Amino acid sequence: MPRSRLLTSADWPEPELRAAVLAGELVPVGPCWASPAEPQTPDLRAAAVAWAFRDPRLLAGTRTAAWIWGATSRPPAPLEACIPPQVRLHGDGGVRVREVLIGDDDVVRLASLGVTTPLRTAVDLLRTPGGDFGTAEADAVLGLVAIGAVDVDAVEERLSGLGTIPMARQATRRLRALQRSPAQSSPGQSSPAQSSPGQS
Repeated sequence: MPRSRLLTSADWPEPELRAAVLAGELVPVGPCWASPAEPQTPDLRAAAVAWAFRDPRLLAGTRTAAWIWGATSRPPAPLEACIPPQVRLHGDGGVRVREVLIGDDDVVRLASLGVTTPLRTAVDLLRTPGGDFGTAEADAVLGLVAIGAVDVDAVEERLSGLGTIPMARQATRRLRALQRSPAQSSPGQSSPAQSSPGQS
């Protein structure tokens, strides 16, 4: 992907970038910026996240992956990454890193960044531990469904195949509750990003 599609704080001082946003000359793309005419594609969002992650071993997961796929209008703060247990590294203050068991089939590469597939992203969001599962996670799952990135039946089938893995049953209950929620029948009411190019 051409590097010129994104601007970062390494290119211009951040106050100048933010001033350009106010002037309508740039729009934010997660931690980066781009021309308002630049299509907000998964590749562009992935490139922005890759710049923030810096370490190519970090994989974009959960709400960060949902944003890359276009299911939410904004990325989480801090960004959320995952790594296999055998990888030893830590993100900086702008990246939350968690260890997960993950297979090659659950990751795709976009703009040099490893990103969990929409199906794996939905499953991971639904398996968010206990009280950490909130509106943002629910909206991200609904967003993935609303944009057609995942099919509810496929998510339920994947969850049922997890057996006794922690949070699998809770995740299935959450999915069924989301199917009954008003936001599921009116996806435009939640935060899925069928967004204009000016949104990040």
